[in-house]
Amino acid sequence: MHSSHGLPRKITALALVLMLVTLWLLMHGYQGLTGDAQIYAFQALARIHPQLATDLYLQNTSQDQFTIFSPIYAWFIGLMGLENAARLLTLIFNAWLLAAAWSFARAITGREAAWLAVAFLLIVPGNYGGSDVFRLSEHFLTARLPAEALIVTALACHVRGMKVIALLLASGAMLVHPLMALPGLLLLLCLELPLRFDLLGALAGVLVTLGIAVAAATLPSVPHALTVMDPAWLDVVRERSQFLLLQLWSVHDWNLNAQPFLYLAFTAIAVQDERLRRLCLAAALVGAAGLAVALIAGWVGPVALLVQGQAWRWVWIPVLISALLLPHTALQVWRDEKCGPLIVILLVLGWTCSAIDGTAVVSLALALWVLRAHISVRAAPYLRWAAIALGIAILAWIFNQSWAILAPAATVSAHALAHAPASIDAARIREIFGLEIPAVLLVVLVWWWLRRTRTQWAPILLATALLATSIAILPAAFKETRTLGSATATHEFADWTREIPPMSTVLVTPTHDVGAFVWFTLQRPNYLAVDQSAGVVFSRRTAIEVRRRSNVLLPLMDPNWKILTRLRADAAGKRKIDAATKKLTATSLRQVCTDPKLGYVISPQKVGFDPVPHERPGAMQDWNLYDCRQVRAALPLS
Repeated sequence: MHSSHGLPRKITALALVLMLVTLWLLMHGYQGLTGDAQIYAFQALARIHPQLATDLYLQNTSQDQFTIFSPIYAWFIGLMGLENAARLLTLIFNAWLLAAAWSFARAITGREAAWLAVAFLLIVPGNYGGSDVFRLSEHFLTARLPAEALIVTALACHVRGMKVIALLLASGAMLVHPLMALPGLLLLLCLELPLRFDLLGALAGVLVTLGIAVAAATLPSVPHALTVMDPAWLDVVRERSQFLLLQLWSVHDWNLNAQPFLYLAFTAIAVQDERLRRLCLAAALVGAAGLAVALIAGWVGPVALLVQGQAWRWVWIPVLISALLLPHTALQVWRDEKCGPLIVILLVLGWTCSAIDGTAVVSLALALWVLRAHISVRAAPYLRWAAIALGIAILAWIFNQSWAILAPAATVSAHALAHAPASIDAARIREIFGLEIPAVLLVVLVWWWLRRTRTQWAPILLATALLATSIAILPAAFKETRTLGSATATHEFADWTREIPPMSTVLVTPTHDVGAFVWFTLQRPNYLAVDQSAGVVFSRRTAIEVRRRSNVLLPLMDPNWKILTRLRADAAGKRKIDAATKKLTATSLRQVCTDPKLGYVISPQKVGFDPVPHERPGAMQDWNLYDCRQVRAALPLS
C-alpha cells in the first residue's frame, strides 16, 4: 500500500476495513437463529427457564455439560433478550475472529497479503467434515464461533512470540468448545516442537487410539469410559448423525476434506519460507491425525468416547491455515513467467467455484507447478493464452449467472419496486456475490487499486463508496426469516401456555419446525423433534428414548431422526427429504397419548376431546391443543 505514514496510510487502512465490512455483509450477514444456533440458544434458555432442563435433549449427558458458553449466553439473554443477544454476540465473535486472523496473517505473510487473507477467509465456503454440516465462521451463533476466535488469537500470539499467552488462550478455548479447541492446542504444540517429535507424537497418538479401541472391543471387562456402542445405540447415531462416522462419508465428503491438504502441500512446495512450510506441515499433521483417529473410532468397536470425540473436526485447522495462506502463495506464484497466472486462477477456482471439482483443480495446479521445470520456452506462451482463455470463460460465466439473477427483476411489480427497491436490489447483489468469484474479483480490484494509487483522494472516495454500499445492503444482510422467543410471539400463544404445565412435553403434528416453536414460543419441553435428537451420540439413554418415542408416534409420522435413510432415498429420487406425516385422527390421538410422557398434542385437525383452539390470526390460527390426560381418561379400562 502507501509507503508513507500518517493520514494517507490511515485512510487506506479504513478503506480496506470497509471493504471487509462490505464483504461480510454481502457474503455472511446475520439471518437469525438458524441451524445449530437453535440448539445453543435452547441450552442457554434452559439456564433461565428451569422447566426446559427436563427436555429429553438435556435429561442425560449432552454437549451442554462440556461448555461454559451456555451460562455466558444466558446472561446476555437475560440482559437484552434472545434475538438481541444472539445478534450482538454473533457480530462480536465474527469481528474478533477476523481481527485475529488479520493479526496472524500479518505476522506470517506481511501487511499487504493479510488484507487479502482475511477477505479470502470471508469468501471461501470453508466446509469440513461430512454432509456439509460444518464450516468456518458460521453465519449464526454457536460455541464454535468463540472457540475459533480464541484459537486464531492464540495462533497470532504464538507467531508474535507470546507463547505462554497463546497456550492460556487455547486452554481457555477448551472450556468453550473442547472438540474445536483441541486441534488448535495440538497445532501450537506442533509448532513448538521439532518436526520429528511431531511425527512421532502423531503416530504414537494414533497407535494408542487403535490399541484402546481394540482393547475395548475385545476384552470382556473395560472401564465404563471405554464403553462400546451397542447395535441399538449405534443404529440411532448412524441414522441421526451419519457425518460422525467416516465409513458413511460420500466421495464428495472425502474430496472436500482432502482439498485443504492439497493446498497446504502446494504452499509448502511453492513458497520459499521455512516458517510457512513448518506451519503447513504442522497443520496437515494435525488434520491427518484427526482423520486417522476418527477412522479408528468408527471402524473399531466403535468406542463411544472416541466417536463422541469427533476427531474429524480437526480438519478445520488445515482449512483455516490453507485459506489464510493462499493469497500470499498466489502473489508468489503469479510472478512465475511460465505458468504462474494459470496456476493462480486454478487455485482460486478450486476454493470458490462449487460447479467444479476443487480437489481435481488444485491437483492440476500442483502438478503444473511441480513439472514447470519441464515446460519449454516454446510451450510457455500457450499456458499464458490458456490463462487468458480461462479468465474470459470465468467472466462470461459470471455475466451469465448474474444476468439470470438480475433478469427476474423485470417481473417484479411496480408496486413492489416502489415500496422496497433498495431491499430487492440488495438481495440480488448479495445473491451475485454468493457466487464467490465476483467477490474475489472485487477484492483483488480494490486491493490492487489502493496499492497503485498515489493520491489521497482515491482512498477517500473508495471508503465513501464502500460505506454507502454497506449501509444500502445492511437491511438485506440482517433479514431474519422469523423472530424466536420474542415477547410478541409468546403473548400470541398465551392461550396455550396457560393450559400447559411448565414441565409437560408438547408434540406438534404435522411438524411445525425442527423444535423451535415449542422451545422458544411455548417455552415447554419437546416430546420429539429433529433438533432434540441431535445429541444421541453423547447418551445411550437419550438414543433409546428417541427410538421409543418415535415408535409411539408411528401412527402420526415416520421417525424424524432417520436422516441417513431419508438422504439415501432422496438421492435415489424415491421420496422427499422430510419425514412423512399423517393427519391426526381420534384413533391416532388415542394411540400416541397412551405414553404418559406425552403431555399435549398440537394439530390443525379437530378430532374431539375438547381441544383448546388458537383463535388469534396467524399461521397457526384454528390449530388445536389436545390434553393427553383427557384423552387417556376417555380410554376404556383394560
